[in-house]
Amino acid sequence: MHITIRKAEKSDLPQAYQLICELALFEKAPQEVTLTLEQFEKDGFGTNPLYYLNVAEITLPDNSKEIAGMALFFFSYSTWKGKIVYLDDVIVTERHRSRGIGKLLIDSVFRFAKEHQAKQVRWHVLDWNTPAINFYQQLGMSLEPEWITCKYSEKQILSYELWQ
Repeated sequence: MHITIRKAEKSDLPQAYQLICELALFEKAPQEVTLTLEQFEKDGFGTNPLYYLNVAEITLPDNSKEIAGMALFFFSYSTWKGKIVYLDDVIVTERHRSRGIGKLLIDSVFRFAKEHQAKQVRWHVLDWNTPAINFYQQLGMSLEPEWITCKYSEKQILSYELWQ
């Protein structure tokens, strides 16, 4: 089996979308995926792309190819640090885990961060996802328990009352 990490093409999006749905099932929140494949395509391959997507493509014994994993990331900005790469998700399909694919995907994001002179790479991990936490700690990730993630849902955004 040969693994290639490469920038995603539009034709990879259906398989990448399936990985997103698989992750949502793993995280016990499939109902939270409101992103459509059409929106995913528009946001990544439209006139103003909002994200970067690297995929792990494996060549199977019959020489067919499939997407076994992905890393979705984008630029963010810190008032203290400057340019940041935010890694939204690294996903490796369950049947291809423990083959080094996650590490290759993370490497591709760090390579991108270095090439673009990012001052930091940030990401989140669920506190109960022990395998992911252990993997990230092996990479030298520092956990910052003093930071709390804040978020507003689409419904909350729409009903938000602006100060007059």
